Amino acid sequence: MRGAKGPIHTVSTWLRRQPPKMKAFLAVVSGMAALVFLRMVVHDHDNLFVAAEAVHAIGICVLIYKLTKEKTCAGLSLKSQELTALFLAVRLYCSFVMEYDIHTLLDLATLGTTVWVIYMIRFKLKSSYMDEKDNFAIYYVVIPCLLLSLAIHPSTQHHIFNRICWAFCVYLEAVSVLPQLRVMQNTKIVEPFTAHYVFALGVARFLSCAHWILQV
Repeated sequence: MRGAKGPIHTVSTWLRRQPPKMKAFLAVVSGMAALVFLRMVVHDHDNLFVAAEAVHAIGICVLIYKLTKEKTCAGLSLKSQELTALFLAVRLYCSFVMEYDIHTLLDLATLGTTVWVIYMIRFKLKSSYMDEKDNFAIYYVVIPCLLLSLAIHPSTQHHIFNRICWAFCVYLEAVSVLPQLRVMQNTKIVEPFTAHYVFALGVARFLSCAHWILQV
């Protein structure tokens, strides 16, 4: 076991010592390498979307366990959940009018559980919600995503409004985790369940973005 942990510990220590610019560069290179790998391995790109939804579902299950068993929403960002519900609602609309398939059912289930999480944070567990820590202004991400979707959207045969909506939900999905990261930064302490949820969210966002990029 010690031999197996040695290289991992060495690499993680080396990464922590790198300056922010080097970390960003390594992240970009790793992301591009992962995209190339997925393009070579995954032939049906829709599987990436299904995988993203599955990982997101795992993250939501972690949230549900935290909210129901521990009876607390400390460390969770309500604004991240609201942004998630927003992009899911827009994507659900697009799915209904553009391509009604398994994606529609997955989005509907995910939206339902996300709305339940919002309800729990807003009402049932409001006393444990860290409102002062969840101070990320959501219009900082909603407005840029909207403007970007007006400028850059798919060039398909669908109506221009639907194409803009689809681009908007993709862009918003990519940045919807920012309020949660802000809460983690403000609290300085990350609970295990929250960390697992954010990790699952990050993997899901990457797979979803990979699906979008590889489809273009």
